[in-house]
Amino acid sequence: MREREFWQLLEEVFGRSYGRALSRDQQLPRLANMTVVEALDAGEEPRVVWNVLCDQMGIPDAERWGRDHNAPPMPAR
Repeated sequence: MREREFWQLLEEVFGRSYGRALSRDQQLPRLANMTVVEALDAGEEPRVVWNVLCDQMGIPDAERWGRDHNAPPMPAR
């Protein structure tokens, strides 16, 4: 997943305003309490950040990839 795709999904799943607010304000304990913006700026894979955010917000797998997206493979660690 590219960062551009991350932002598209964020708007599609959460809505533009709420998604942008989440990205700045929601701390992610599984990612050292960073926000979405901080985690991406720190170099975390967008797919990892997306899954952590969706897990934390209770978004089921069937709804987190939007209408026209396929789940990209997890990055190798």
